Amino acid sequence: MLNELIAPRVREIAPSGIRAFFDLSAANKDIISLGVGEPDFVTPEHVRAACIRALNRGETMYTPNAGLPELREEIAGYLHNGFGLRYDPANEILVTVGSSEAVDLALRALIAPGDEVIIPSPGYIAYSPIAHLNGGVLVEVPAAAEQGFKLTAEALQKVITPRSKLLVVNFPNNPTGAVMSYEDWLPIAQIVKANNLIVLSDEVYAELTYTGQHTSIAALPGMKEQTIVISGFSKAFAMTGWRVGYACGNPELIAAMLKIHQYTAMCAPVLGQIAAIESLRNALGDKDMMKDCFDQRRQLLVAGLRSIGLSCHEPHGALYAFPSIEHTGLTSAEFAMQLLKEAGVAVVPGHVFGTGGEGYIRCSYATSTRKLTEALERIEGFMSNKRERSLSAIWG
Repeated sequence: MLNELIAPRVREIAPSGIRAFFDLSAANKDIISLGVGEPDFVTPEHVRAACIRALNRGETMYTPNAGLPELREEIAGYLHNGFGLRYDPANEILVTVGSSEAVDLALRALIAPGDEVIIPSPGYIAYSPIAHLNGGVLVEVPAAAEQGFKLTAEALQKVITPRSKLLVVNFPNNPTGAVMSYEDWLPIAQIVKANNLIVLSDEVYAELTYTGQHTSIAALPGMKEQTIVISGFSKAFAMTGWRVGYACGNPELIAAMLKIHQYTAMCAPVLGQIAAIESLRNALGDKDMMKDCFDQRRQLLVAGLRSIGLSCHEPHGALYAFPSIEHTGLTSAEFAMQLLKEAGVAVVPGHVFGTGGEGYIRCSYATSTRKLTEALERIEGFMSNKRERSLSAIWG
């Protein structure tokens, strides 16, 4: 009875496939989780100390809706120095409750019922449900393994229609670890401008680019006005629980997002904002140290998966490897569930990341080397047992 009162669009969306496997693994301490992309590092001590001092000073009030002015100043300087992006902290930067709220605000501010939202597949699972909740029509564009899971101009052009309004991109990519270079973005930018699209560029993994430098599509000529850049502190600064993100873009788009933000979240947590200021001022070295550790783990995991017999695209960014399990004959959901039950390793089935993710699993390397090594040993045992069972079935 009560279910009938829930809005149809809410009933139609599925719960998070990532959290489902996380919840299953959290109930058993013997399970090694490669599921959730949460850094295993603690927020640096001096960042925590800055917040303790602020708490002792009684800094527990609301902040301006757009965020503390000094934080917006720091974000503007950080983006300019690190990525060549120029934003006015007064009206082109909005501090949000994590980058997730920034994505939600951007989609709500832009989508009208029937608007088509183009999302590369495989891609992060949150974009599609949020677009659906606002009446948007999801259009998947393949970002295939043959192209290194990158978005190509040829694939994008094929899905453009008169209803196309928004292109959502996330590079470095969750779940594949793919990155896009300046040269990769050039033909994409031409299509965007020719079709008057808005780009939502989720760059929360920008700092975790392991080969070369991160390139934002907003840095290309003429693209700043048509791009909302979204990022945050959770991944690169080990601040998942502080819930601080930000959106940067055209003042009119930021103003529209701010109106929604005022009536919903009001402002990001003040202590989180203070932590973010301290991170940008004094924790860049900590950020680089954590990145180096992730890079070592990335190489360990990819090499281990390949040695087991799971072909794996080289992830050049983010926190994930995305090996193929297609040759096993199992769906990604079947493989993930059997691996969890038989070997005690939690991964995320690729199908939750869109149709392009079927045949793959996502493995996070945001965990210790010891756990990664043990997880690889368990996966190898699981694969060996599967091969033995297959041979036994063939030969009786």
